[in-house]
Amino acid sequence: MTSTSDILLDCQAVVKRFGGLTAVNTVNLQVGRGEIVSLIGPNGAGKTTFFNCVTGFYVPEEGDVVFDGKSLKGARPDIIARAGIARTYQNIRLFPKLTALENILVGMHQHLKANLFTAMLGLPGTRREEQRALDDAMELLEYCSLSGRGDVLASNLPYGYQRRLEIARALALRPKLLLLDEPTAGMNPQETDDMMRFIRQLRAERGLTIFLIEHDMKLVMGVSDRVNVMNFGRKIAEGTPAQIQSNPEVIEAYLGSSMTEKSGGKKKVQNA
Repeated sequence: MTSTSDILLDCQAVVKRFGGLTAVNTVNLQVGRGEIVSLIGPNGAGKTTFFNCVTGFYVPEEGDVVFDGKSLKGARPDIIARAGIARTYQNIRLFPKLTALENILVGMHQHLKANLFTAMLGLPGTRREEQRALDDAMELLEYCSLSGRGDVLASNLPYGYQRRLEIARALALRPKLLLLDEPTAGMNPQETDDMMRFIRQLRAERGLTIFLIEHDMKLVMGVSDRVNVMNFGRKIAEGTPAQIQSNPEVIEAYLGSSMTEKSGGKKKVQNA
């Protein structure tokens, strides 16, 4: 068990309703500092809705979201981002008419002290700050394997690079917790393997805590310390990758799909 002092994200009995539909039903979920934790489940299970409750796009009707010891319930998304939570999206949300470099610089704005007035005056401190931001953005381009693509419009980047750019922009926020919503969606097997290595690298080199939604079970089982499973808005299981693969309730949630296969007389979660 993770001790209280080591819990970075503590979601307590979170409930989110849309009219008569309860999309997230009394979900308790914790992410410890330095962990990679996954959230899986069939389509429509409530995973992205849960992410939206964590990041302030939705306000839960019940329960609480506590980050680094402070409640975030009711806080605006920009306040939550400033607190140290950054995210990517299931459907890529880059600024398509901005370059890759400009997209990353947008992610840095909350850390800049300059305002419109000081920028117009061109004060030395403002120029130094702008140069630091540019240097940091260039470093993130290189770190995310986007070197030489800084001047390319985001919309003109290949799909896999757009995914990496979205992560680079999230890193520009200097987060403590990075939420990845289906980071390998639409990727080919080689790109997925590269992303798996990159996720491990983010924790090892940047000290990030990572919370991800993913359907690719090879990635989930390959990077996760713990896996949480949702179905019909409820959390039905939590455990290590090995425990989740053989959990009867998890297997039942995926029966009839390509997610199970028989292995030695036992069904195991394989793909999503």
